[in-house]
Amino acid sequence: MAAPLLELRNLTVAFDTERGQIRPVQNVSLSVFPGQTMALVGESGCGKSVTALSILRLIPSPPGRVLGGQVLFEGKDLLELPEKQMRLVRGKDIAMIFQEPMTSLNPVFTVGEQIVEAVQLHQNVRTKEAYEIAEQAMRDVGIADPGKRLHEYPHRLSGGMRQRVMIAMALSCRPKLLIADEPTTALDVTIQAQILELLRELQEQRGMSVMLITHDLGVVAENADAVAVMYASKVVEYTGVNDLFDSPRHPYTEGLFRAMPRLGRAGQRLEAIAGTVPNPERFPPGCKFHPRCPRMNGDAVCAGQEPALREVAAKHWAACHHVENFAAKPVTPPTTDSRRAAAEVPR
Repeated sequence: MAAPLLELRNLTVAFDTERGQIRPVQNVSLSVFPGQTMALVGESGCGKSVTALSILRLIPSPPGRVLGGQVLFEGKDLLELPEKQMRLVRGKDIAMIFQEPMTSLNPVFTVGEQIVEAVQLHQNVRTKEAYEIAEQAMRDVGIADPGKRLHEYPHRLSGGMRQRVMIAMALSCRPKLLIADEPTTALDVTIQAQILELLRELQEQRGMSVMLITHDLGVVAENADAVAVMYASKVVEYTGVNDLFDSPRHPYTEGLFRAMPRLGRAGQRLEAIAGTVPNPERFPPGCKFHPRCPRMNGDAVCAGQEPALREVAAKHWAACHHVENFAAKPVTPPTTDSRRAAAEVPR
């Protein structure tokens, strides 16, 4: 088995608030292998974005801080690096596309100036050469007339065009790992498909790894190799994408699948997961999903003891006390034609 490019080991992140400490990420462990797309899935507020920002040490401190764990990139713990060395990792080895393309670009600088700044920060090139690299990066992401667009301000570009600029900026230094935090948020469906297809093409051309953060299971089915499902600060299921759809093992994952809209069900109400997502200030004791779980049935173990993430089938991990007592039911994903076989799933 190839060594992971990125490995998180028991990462725990806390924020100090006026009401006390909250921990939106607790004991998160996952790996991303070379050339792999690993999807991090879950509802808003489950800790996906905080996990991604922690990898690059972009959590504002105060109030945020990493309480424990390791972030190993090519075997080196990023949490132990001096800030000067960490700045060399950001953008060059690991790049990130942020959620909101409308606000991620600085409105007072041209898009060319912003890409060139990233290039010159990590590459020893003159300004003229940096602009050539920026122009090629914009051409690579499908922006027409990139020489002209370099001198445009962000407000003159559409949302889809701005997202392409963000991707060009992220990929201008040819990173080994791209973290894409819901890269199609606020874009219409047609543009979403174009952006995701673009990311797939660039990944295949460059052989880079991708951590894809999303709540869209259709996006997961079409783009991911491995999937980590998060709920209330923790990874509750972890496996290859085919195994996840063929045999989901955690009740939360099953609930997400039941809530998916499908063709042929027009007029039918979607099946929602009962209850609400717990407040990070007041996580329930025991299994964090137990107040909403159809499997619990008054079981004191669920309410009193938090389940560990354990291997319940070959290369398939789940955190549920009763996983062996429930038969896994296959799920038909929204689209199956472009699903790829899972790459090596991390331990």
